[in-house]
Amino acid sequence: MENPLSRFKLSRFSFHLQALETLSLPSYKGSTLRGAFGHTFKKVVCVNRQRICAECILKGKCIYSYVFETPPPSDTSMMRKYPYAPHPFVILPPLDKKTLYEKGDSLIFQLTLIGKAIDFLPYFVYTFDELGKNGLGKGKGKCELVEVRLDRFEGLGPTLIYSGKDKILQNQVHVITGKDFESQDVGGSILELLFLTPTRLKYDGHLTSKPEFHILLRNLLRRVSLLSYFHCNFELNVDFKGLIEAAKKVRVSRADISWLDWERYSQRQETRMKMGGFLGSISFEGELERFLLFIRLGELIHVGKGTSFGLGKYTIVGGED
Repeated sequence: MENPLSRFKLSRFSFHLQALETLSLPSYKGSTLRGAFGHTFKKVVCVNRQRICAECILKGKCIYSYVFETPPPSDTSMMRKYPYAPHPFVILPPLDKKTLYEKGDSLIFQLTLIGKAIDFLPYFVYTFDELGKNGLGKGKGKCELVEVRLDRFEGLGPTLIYSGKDKILQNQVHVITGKDFESQDVGGSILELLFLTPTRLKYDGHLTSKPEFHILLRNLLRRVSLLSYFHCNFELNVDFKGLIEAAKKVRVSRADISWLDWERYSQRQETRMKMGGFLGSISFEGELERFLLFIRLGELIHVGKGTSFGLGKYTIVGGED
């Protein structure tokens, strides 16, 4: 049977920032990193300096618009009623609670680029370098981009591709595709997932704090389908209805989760937004084999709302009979 994700592609990178001054950051740093990136990115690439991208004549060909606003093309067959498609990137911040970084301290985060966005890595590197000069967090403390490493798949060590000393970006990218997940053996009829960042899953128009397996799969299939269509140039060809019906037969055998409430300020919408989600571990039991490709991919692309600033990150703890 052909792998439905064989054309899905992504690359992962580790960015190493070093504080030049004291940095005051929130305990969850994903929103700060993404917000500062978006603000700086627009200053770097925008030629019209318009506040609202939708009014710009260049929005269909603009790198900022594609990466950060991500409007669906006018001839799209999906999401016609929605102003934005899913972003082709994920920023995963450090998961510790550290809020104060003194001069010389390191802040390391992961960046995942999806599909066509992989070609725009130089813009991300340049933007995060500029971001450090402009300042980060409360008080706009200065920092510098020390290095960027290419994260390889399946235990292979990271490779240095950019050093802040010589400002040279190596033309080296390791592309991960859906085929890379075929050899991963989770095994068994029990699957345990550990949700590391607040996870916001919607079902029937509402956020859920008790995620059944079919709710997780619905959100994951939707995300994979949209990313495939808008950023990887193919339509996901699977039996969505059949997968969801089968997922309803998988039960939650154990759950140790809690809800974390937090807020972020959106400069674009000029308002505070509630971004709470659940954290913790969940074990699912049932016939799981046909879902594993999507579950493995979800480890890297996250699931649910707010994925671009790191929400919805989970890892497979293990499987057993």
